[in-house]
Amino acid sequence: MPGEMMSLIEPIVAAPDAARAARVFSSAAKALGVSYFQARHYRRPPGQLTAARHWAAGGLVERRCVAGWIGGTSHRYICFEVNPLVEPIARGMTRYRFSDFAPRKDRRFSDYWDAMSEGRIGDALGVTAFGYDGAVASLHIGFADPAIEDAIAEALYVAGTVLTERLLRAPLAVGEHGAAPLSVRERDAIGFVADGKTDWEIATIMGVAETTARFHVDNARRKLGAVNRAHAVARLMTLGL
Repeated sequence: MPGEMMSLIEPIVAAPDAARAARVFSSAAKALGVSYFQARHYRRPPGQLTAARHWAAGGLVERRCVAGWIGGTSHRYICFEVNPLVEPIARGMTRYRFSDFAPRKDRRFSDYWDAMSEGRIGDALGVTAFGYDGAVASLHIGFADPAIEDAIAEALYVAGTVLTERLLRAPLAVGEHGAAPLSVRERDAIGFVADGKTDWEIATIMGVAETTARFHVDNARRKLGAVNRAHAVARLMTLGL
């Protein structure tokens, strides 16, 4: 498998930019039986991570999939109704299989795998890298056959890590209106304000003093040019920070 691994890594390194690196990786992975590929580079949304917020974060770099599947009923189901993949991202995991969090033998996920099969995904690998100030680069690498060979999985994990690190080096926009970038804690604090949390509740969730939580909220409000907290939440959503 070292040969296959290097055949995946070398084009990533040689590509002139991160987007092209994702494209050549997708093409090379297809020869190993990959039926679905998605690469994203985005900033982690503020507040508690949910399936809807994760999707809304955007950042699509490359996707290869069954025509017409994205946005269809089965795709919406696995994105918004039953999405076990929020857990490994929230936990900061860098590699995993989808079936680690949605066991195929667990009847609770039978509809999930039926929906995935419409996208020719019997199981998939997740590769994620976490960068500065909430930046995230992630790959979803799907196989129609759920029996993914360990050697192939390892080659894709290693090469995928090289790709995600390259994606992280590409710039991320901080908002079309030029607002000062918020720190991770500032974005999280405003996200919790959007959820209706009090300063005390925010402090408890973040594991900081109440005065520190208030400090993060006020800093975010000032950076966003907002007159009050409600305005800050609205600005955050408008700017997509």
